[in-house]
Amino acid sequence: MLRTPAKEPIDPASQALSLEEKYERLKEILAALESLVVAYSGGVDSTLLLKVALDVLGPERVMAVTADSETYPTRERREAREIAAILGAPLRIVETSELSVPGYAENNRDRCYFCRHNLFEYLLPIAEELGFSHVAYGLIADDLGDYRPGVRAAIERGVRGPLQEALFTKGEVRELSRRLGLPTWNKPALACLSSRVAYGERITKEKLSMIDRAEELIRGLGFSQVRVRIHGDVARIEVTPAEIPRLVESRQEIVQALRSYGCRFVTVDLAGFESGSMNRSLA
Repeated sequence: MLRTPAKEPIDPASQALSLEEKYERLKEILAALESLVVAYSGGVDSTLLLKVALDVLGPERVMAVTADSETYPTRERREAREIAAILGAPLRIVETSELSVPGYAENNRDRCYFCRHNLFEYLLPIAEELGFSHVAYGLIADDLGDYRPGVRAAIERGVRGPLQEALFTKGEVRELSRRLGLPTWNKPALACLSSRVAYGERITKEKLSMIDRAEELIRGLGFSQVRVRIHGDVARIEVTPAEIPRLVESRQEIVQALRSYGCRFVTVDLAGFESGSMNRSLA
């Protein structure tokens, strides 16, 4: 039977906890959950959550669930399966379609709320089926400093964020992942393909496919962190500031390919990669 998460206040003094203390806190939180379905994307945060849950609860009391949809990058789909196999994690793939969720394709400021709500609609019945007590996802402390309407969906459905509850920042997630030998410790930040489409512009399968192909192409040229943001018929490319000169050197190949994918104009963001940069338009 699923249980409502405890409403425990966070002690402000715990903000000064060391990484080792936060790790112990995380293990204590997971042990208290007893059994767990993990929303697993193969990204840095959900992989660490899955790894520690497996260590604490054992594979018989943990189920990783990956939602495979049109918003999930092709490369991430492959890597998620590979990493789950390395961890020895039970993995279930569920086919979803965010574009069919009312309110999602319209791409307003609450898009991520509809996405998370839809995801949990799949995960909660799996937990019930298995007799598991909780569902959890890879929320971290840093996420609460940005606009994250998906957090509201998690609160409404009683879904836990153990990494955030243990006050893990992104840097600490990466460092603990490194110490535990996880291949994701230095993996570039992951976000769904829909986050590349400007708010208010309708999301379509064609746009998502174009973004996926464009980012695959640029990563294939050796770039470590890539976002191709769509603003109407303009593609705005973000890479790390240090890699911008090399991106410009490859401009002919990139422009030719992206135009063939359907982008009329191709630009480079001189500010460089910024996670959640589309949220600036919400200010």
